[in-house]
Amino acid sequence: MRRVIVGVVLAAVGFACVLFPWTFNLLVLVIALFCLYELNALCEVKGQPLEYPVAVLGVFAYALFASLGTLHKWEGVLVAGIVLAALAIGMYGEEPGYFARTANTLLAVLYIGKLLTYFIFIRQIPGVGIVWTIYAIVLIALSDIFAMCIGTLVGRHQLTRISPKKTIEGSVGSLVAVTAIAAAGTLIPQLHLQLWQGAVIGVLTNVAAQAGDLVESALKRDAGVKDAGSVIQGHGGMLDRFDSYLFGGTVFFASLHVIGILRIQ
Repeated sequence: MRRVIVGVVLAAVGFACVLFPWTFNLLVLVIALFCLYELNALCEVKGQPLEYPVAVLGVFAYALFASLGTLHKWEGVLVAGIVLAALAIGMYGEEPGYFARTANTLLAVLYIGKLLTYFIFIRQIPGVGIVWTIYAIVLIALSDIFAMCIGTLVGRHQLTRISPKKTIEGSVGSLVAVTAIAAAGTLIPQLHLQLWQGAVIGVLTNVAAQAGDLVESALKRDAGVKDAGSVIQGHGGMLDRFDSYLFGGTVFFASLHVIGILRIQ
């Protein structure tokens, strides 16, 4: 019951923040910084912590440039700056693991900062950003819910050793259910979608969301921990709760280009 209540509260806060661009962008930044903190903790367990101040500034810069609509102009400089700063500051740390700390710092910024900015891009779609953002969040959330519920009810075959509790039945059931719901979502006139377009979005987003969940499970397994954190009661950490959104939001945005809704400038 506690897990359900916390989930409902989080959903209410998230949907409320979607209504205004600045509140939603701030929410994305807060989630990103919490996820980065937990990822750094996982790296510390492995003895290879990030150059944390550099990573924080990198994630903040990604969210800021995306919010201002200038990321496409400055991303190359931003990535170069992260690499240079991590290499420079890393020289003052311990010599063992110097290269790994720098590489992990860049990867962390791209994994969390870069991928979460795609939700900001979705929210910025002129005229229909709110509807598209809610559509994306609902599909990704349902991907987790259906995989868990169907897997618990009828799951018999393990999907992967990385996450022993996930089952093939839960994964396939989630894919079918979310694809059907995404296709049904085409009845919402503000989305301006055809049935096949909704189905494509559902398939791609669901597969990406499940992949994001598995990647985070691999990170935890590598560090030998059960949860990335404990900030959300009944759900673990922020990274545990939003791992599916990292991949899901990115691929959802890409799928809008695939089906011709958005055009590459």
